[in-house]
Amino acid sequence: MSKLPDQEPPRRALLKRTAALSVLAMTGIAGFTAPSVAFAAAMTKEQRDKMTPDDIIASFKQGNMRFREGKMQQHDYVAQKQASAQGQFPAAVILSCIDSRAPAEILLDTGIGETFNARVAGNIQNDDILGSMEFACAAAGAKVVLVMGHTACGAVKGAIENVELGNLTGLLNKIKPAIDKTEFEGERSGNNDKFVDAVAKTNVEMTIADIRKNSSVLKKLEEEGKIKIVGSMYHLDGGKVEFLA
Repeated sequence: MSKLPDQEPPRRALLKRTAALSVLAMTGIAGFTAPSVAFAAAMTKEQRDKMTPDDIIASFKQGNMRFREGKMQQHDYVAQKQASAQGQFPAAVILSCIDSRAPAEILLDTGIGETFNARVAGNIQNDDILGSMEFACAAAGAKVVLVMGHTACGAVKGAIENVELGNLTGLLNKIKPAIDKTEFEGERSGNNDKFVDAVAKTNVEMTIADIRKNSSVLKKLEEEGKIKIVGSMYHLDGGKVEFLA
């Protein structure tokens, strides 16, 4: 069907719609509030390049607050998909656990095209993940490497309990050094939730150390102040993403 003479291109109409919703949100007209706005545009290179690593971390903290308060941005994922189809400019790369309860993009309230995401049980690093992170930062311009562990981590508990199962055995062996390094007063077993969480936190810290040790590319970018490598713990109870100093 041919386009009517007065019909606007879809992208322009979408931007106008988003702008109109923003005005309604600020004025309170028609019952709109800020969380009702549909965020259609994907992150642009200009937007990403203006942000510092600290800006990006701050935006993650704000996004997590929205998640906890139930005031998440209502992303128009179809529009974001279309806007990012010809290029992507993510601000960060996130290494998190495969746990179904800990999807980093949702916990931080980010949209399509905003973050690279790597997920593996126990959020451990390996050569393939390091290569992916190097691509994300050195080639694609991401400015933050975020390692996210979480409470009640089954992989960490499995490592503590010496679980053995096919290829999982080797993966859990990479978590085990965090067990010995964790200072903890009390029962040091997988039955003690507090100990499991303490080891999970140590595991995040050790993963960050391993990233710096095993990737000269990322270490150099961090030393030059171009990126920040930071850790965090997601608390299943309450939903807070705690950023580690």
